[in-house]
Amino acid sequence: MKQPGPDHPITIVKSAGRVRVRLAGVTIAETDAALVLTEASYPPVFYIPRADARWDLFAKSARSTHCPYKGDASYFGLTVGAVARPDAVWSYEDPYSAVAAIKDHLAFYPDRVDAIEVIAA
Repeated sequence: MKQPGPDHPITIVKSAGRVRVRLAGVTIAETDAALVLTEASYPPVFYIPRADARWDLFAKSARSTHCPYKGDASYFGLTVGAVARPDAVWSYEDPYSAVAAIKDHLAFYPDRVDAIEVIAA
């Protein structure tokens, strides 16, 4: 396990607006409680509470990965009608303490959904 620091900073803040994720014309997640995780030089990532997602459109994947700063990630595929996107979503079910705020949250690959929209508050 590695700790965030000056050489690899990680910040987590509440999103300033409502976040909506869409696929095939359907809202698959929408929340006023999204978090924005910024890690080192990577683009910021929205983490949406699991409770604000349409779980009927998700299927757990066999894929998993490990991040030395965040822990083990699980993956989910999305299916909306005839549109299927494997491994489009990831989640840290038991994240390391430095990023504990993202527990019970989901993140979406922007290129595997149609839109991740931020609606101004």
